[in-house]
Amino acid sequence: MITSLQNEKVKNWVKLKEKKYRDETGQYLIEGDHLLQEALKANTVLEILSLEPIENCSLPNFIVTKEILKHLSCQVTPPNVIAVCLKNKEQAISGAVLILDGLQDPGNLGTLIRSAVAFDVKTILASPDTVDYYNPKVIRSTEGMHFYVNLIRQDLQATLPKLQEEGYTIYSTNVLTGKHLKDVVFPQKSAFIIGNEGNGVRPEIANLATETIYIPMNKNCESLNASVSGSIIMYEYKKVQSP
Repeated sequence: MITSLQNEKVKNWVKLKEKKYRDETGQYLIEGDHLLQEALKANTVLEILSLEPIENCSLPNFIVTKEILKHLSCQVTPPNVIAVCLKNKEQAISGAVLILDGLQDPGNLGTLIRSAVAFDVKTILASPDTVDYYNPKVIRSTEGMHFYVNLIRQDLQATLPKLQEEGYTIYSTNVLTGKHLKDVVFPQKSAFIIGNEGNGVRPEIANLATETIYIPMNKNCESLNASVSGSIIMYEYKKVQSP
């Protein structure tokens, strides 16, 4: 049983709360039974830290104190189990793509990941300045759906022209020039740009879009939350693709 916060393993686990060390090691922490079960199904768990031994577990299982779990947790009430996982391996872009340009709110990113899985969007492509996929708040809000989508981080100005060359239609939102969302027939190779919460899509990225669309709404509402906009667009894409 590990009881000291000064234990070397504990020190290394704590480092994974910082993006720098997650990037260096390719590892991150998940919290709670639900995320652990999803991670086990995805075969990404390296180590499990718990108050009691995990039954029928062939993975390294370290028994730790409540104090250590609290030290590692990012929640007010720490869970009874935390696990160290490997980040998803980036795959080649396929299927529909959600493009994130400078998104900053972890909750928005987590929601968009869940919506992407729900509506069969296979790849999420984020700009380098978008919030970290493996930020603890992002992971918690995905409810484990991040295991089921291809998560990529690349320079958008370099990648979007390549998507066009591969036959993708890239959509950006524009209330002035955009086509009514209900009138759009999305091809299978569709990509949707969602911008920063405060500033929207950068002009240099919006200019790389093939088409513009808009979501009709009550005139008293100026704009929608980024995750709401993205989810609505992905839902409409799914409707078109469904038999």
